[in-house]
Amino acid sequence: MTKVAEIKTKENDASVIDFLNSVADEQKRNDSFVIMEMIKKATGEEPKMWGASVIGFGNVRYKSPASGREVDWLKIGFSPRKANFSLFPLHLESKADTLNKLGKHKTGVGCLYINKLADIDLNVLEKIINTVVKK
Repeated sequence: MTKVAEIKTKENDASVIDFLNSVADEQKRNDSFVIMEMIKKATGEEPKMWGASVIGFGNVRYKSPASGREVDWLKIGFSPRKANFSLFPLHLESKADTLNKLGKHKTGVGCLYINKLADIDLNVLEKIINTVVKK
């Protein structure tokens, strides 16, 4: 049996609303509430803080295909970082056609980076979120 790895970013009881209200940039704060509601609707889950700056929905045991290491992690989440929003884990490798329709964004390993919601098509983002949630 594989031992579940301990990770630094864990679910906690901090207030998601207080965290989002503390986001200094008004546009980023407003966009954060839109993203939160979009994911909440898709998952049917209440948002929880993970660490100090990640809003997560649901829990899954993730097994790394490379190392075999297992961790308890959020099913889907986001973080309103200073430079941009990070949405993860999104398994983006099979979504190239959808991403082409999204608008201005960047991707990383399993992450989607968006500067502001005005740069993208919200319907496409919602489609991506719904696809991830159904996996």
